[in-house]
Formats: sequence, C-alpha cells, structure tokens
Amino acid sequence: MNHSKPVRRSPLRSLAGAAAVVVGLVLSGCTAGPDTGAVTAPPEVIGEVPENLQEFYTQEITWEECEGEFACATVKVPLDYSDPGRQSIDIAAIRLDASGEPQGSLLMNPGGPGVSGYNTVRDSAEFLLSDRLRQSYDVIGFDPRGINRSSAVECLTDEEREEARTETIPPDATDEEAIALIEEDSAEYAELCAERSGELLGYIDTVSAAKDMDILRALVGDEKLNYLGFSYGTQLGAAYAGLFPEKVGRLVLDGAVDPSLSSAEITAGQVAAFDEALRSYIADCQSQSDCPLPGDVEEGVSVVDDLFESVEASPMTASDGRLVTIGTFFQGFVLPLYDSGSWPALTGAIDRALQGDPTEFLRFADLSAERQPTGEYLTNASDAFTAVTCLDYPMSADPETMAAEAEALEASSEVFGEYLSYGALACENWEYEAVNAPAPASAPGAPPMVVIGTTGDPATPYEWSLALADQLESAVHVTWEGQGHTAYGRSGECIESLVDDFLIDGTVPDDGARC
Repeated sequence: MNHSKPVRRSPLRSLAGAAAVVVGLVLSGCTAGPDTGAVTAPPEVIGEVPENLQEFYTQEITWEECEGEFACATVKVPLDYSDPGRQSIDIAAIRLDASGEPQGSLLMNPGGPGVSGYNTVRDSAEFLLSDRLRQSYDVIGFDPRGINRSSAVECLTDEEREEARTETIPPDATDEEAIALIEEDSAEYAELCAERSGELLGYIDTVSAAKDMDILRALVGDEKLNYLGFSYGTQLGAAYAGLFPEKVGRLVLDGAVDPSLSSAEITAGQVAAFDEALRSYIADCQSQSDCPLPGDVEEGVSVVDDLFESVEASPMTASDGRLVTIGTFFQGFVLPLYDSGSWPALTGAIDRALQGDPTEFLRFADLSAERQPTGEYLTNASDAFTAVTCLDYPMSADPETMAAEAEALEASSEVFGEYLSYGALACENWEYEAVNAPAPASAPGAPPMVVIGTTGDPATPYEWSLALADQLESAVHVTWEGQGHTAYGRSGECIESLVDDFLIDGTVPDDGARC
C-alpha cells in the first residue's frame, strides 16, 4: 500500500490555540494609566516553598507602563527546577488593570503550546473577556518559558522559515524517498534548534511552565491561582492543579486536552474531529446559494480532496507571486474551521482556489503563522510548539508503527489524514529526550474547577473535555453545543454567564450543564 506522505512540520496540534489568532484585535479607548512600581510577594501568599526556591518567590519585580494602557514586568524563574540555583531565565508578563475594584488577578493562557499569552492579553483581552470579568480582575498574560518575549528558543530565522514553508515532497516520491526527505529535514532542524537555543531547549516542558505559574501567582499577590486556560492552556492548568492542589483558586479549562493521550492518539483524534468539522462546514455551505461545492456532503468532500491533490501535485502561485505549496495550503484551509464565523470566508477562498487563485488560503496561512506582509514573523510559536511537544511526549519513529498509524489516519479522513502522518519524525533527532509522559490528570483536594467542551470542536475534540473532567476529582463539565474551537468569548451569553459567575462569585455550574 502507498502510505501517505507527511506535510513537513505541519501538525494539526500546532494550530491548537489558533482561536487566539482568529479573534479581532480590538482595543478600547483611553483609560487611566496602570498601577506601576516595584512589588514583592507578601509572605502570606507565598506559602510553604522549598528553601532553594525562596529567592524566586521573594524577588522584587517592577511593573512599568507599556503598550499604552498596560503594565509589564519580567519575572525570574529557575531554568532547572531540580537545581534552581544554577541558572535563571526570564518570563515576560503583561497586566490589564481591572476597570473596577479588583478582587485579585486572573492569569490567562491562550494555547499552543507556543502561542503568546502576552500578545493575547495586549491585543484581545478587551474583546475576548466580558466587561464584567474585566471589571473584577486584573488580567495577567504571560509568555511561558521558551516563547516569544520570555527566554525563547530559536530554531529558524525568518528567511529560513520562509524557505521551509515552500518546501514540499515530490508527488512521485516513493514512501521510502518521502520518509528519507523528512528525516533529513527534521535532523537539520533539530541541529539548528540545539545550536541556537542552547540548554534552554531541554527545559521548556509543560510541568516546568506550570511551576513558573506558581511563582507568578505569588508575585501578583494572590494566595490562590485564578486561571482561564484555552486549548493547550487547559493542559497547563491541569498540570498546575496536580502540582499545587492547595493553591488552586478558580480554574476554567476551555477546549480541554486529555493529558492521558499519546501524541499519536492526539493526532488521530484531531484528524477525525477536523473531518467532522469539514463536513459540517460543507453542509452549511451547500445551504447557501453561492456555495462552490455542488451536490451532497460526500460530493463536496470529493471536490475538496481533489483540490488538495491538485495543489500537492502542482503548487499554486498567489497574487503576490509567492508559491503556495500543499503545506501552506493545508495550514490556510484548516484555520477558518476553528470558528464558524469564518466559514463564509472559507467559501470565498475555496471558490477562488478552484479557479486557480490560492491567495486567500495564503492569507489564512500567514495569519496562522503570524507572518507580516514584510516577511517578519511576530513570534517563535512554530519552533516553541515543536520544542515543547518533543519534551512532553515520548514518540516512536519505528517505520512499521508509523506506517500503521498513517494508514489509520488516512482511513479516518479522506482529506486531512494523509497530511498528518509520520509526525514522530519531528522529534527523532531532538537533542533532549522527553521528560514528561502522558498520564491522567489528578488534583485530589483541589476546589471545584470548570471544564468546558464544544461539541463541534475540531482542535480539541469534545470527548477530551469529558475525559479531563472525569480525571480531575473536583471538576464539573459544561457543554457548548456549537462549532469551532473553545467556547468562552465566542459562544454567547449562556457560557459567558456560567464562567463569569464562577470566576467572580464562586458559583459552580451544575455538572453536565449545557448551552
């Protein structure tokens, strides 16, 4: 059997958190300046911490006015929690002060791994969060270790990333030739990451990032962590709850990841979920008069599949002269499936691509990759995603195992499956072995937490939210019956009220509540 050929470094999970890219960049008008100055954590909020971590919990940080109405600070955390005194690294934080009397701080993480929490709060907090929530909390965004403004990993320059996005596997390549090309590419990439990032590359795992969050919690003056995590941010939040159940305040985990799943199981779940999202989109499209996908849903899927195969065989050229290979086309096609509000734009992009113009899909792909018209990339999200994943998930690059997984992926999705196989090759030559492993979440003794699942979520399938809520002993589960990735901020008043009532008033939703 001719097994599927992978798209280089384009895993679906790397788009988990793309909802943070899709949201509008809406900022309010002028407000009073933020509170600034040097602060230290009061002893009563630090709690009991190991002696070798005292210097980090008791450090003085300085909040300075930045980005207009925000305050920014840099926090020192240990590079290696097993030897905290050896070296420190920086975590960049940004704060949007409450518009009313604050009852504490609310930390946010938008997903990824690799998405910038700093940028999300700066660009989207006033759009994403309700007026009531912003009135009640100082909102804190931060770039986890390895990411963006924090001490960051570096693998590719902007020019090298541009070149990588135009690479493709020849359509006539055999399985062996395709795998050899991917292995060569991945080995070169891993070597560059190790050379340019140094030993930081071995310490940006999720457990270490969760420990950083507790230092942040103390330094913003909260005895308990109040937290809103989306997508991968739910994995980070669940890790925190497992490490510090006694310091859990009010945690909301929206678009949940099941931490018990392997990397291969995550990919399989996402491929199936994106296939369902595609079919839901096509059914909606075909109810409109301008849909370029004729017939029934299965016929529409065939048209899309033929379009993908056409781009794979012969990359297209966008209106600006840039080449659109199958990897870029794939990334651009997937992004609008994250939000049903983007479906009309996807319809227009498909219509133009069927006429030979891939420009709109290139625009979507650039948005997902955070590429500016100048060719500059705003963050290192792609590099950080790979680096965190290789530390969090042991993977097997055994050829027979990968071939079997590829066959199963292709069977689960006519369009997407063949482009997501052989993902283990990305970490085969990584400088550092995985330090974590999939395991069910557990936080015995923690207060109630809220886990939210969206029935039509393509990036974090609904079943994952049920699994996480079941694993966390005190969690309740809330369902949004909708399409797209995550719920809060895009699903309407029902979810907003349940979340706000919990975060602000401590009112725990009924387990099994549906909106």
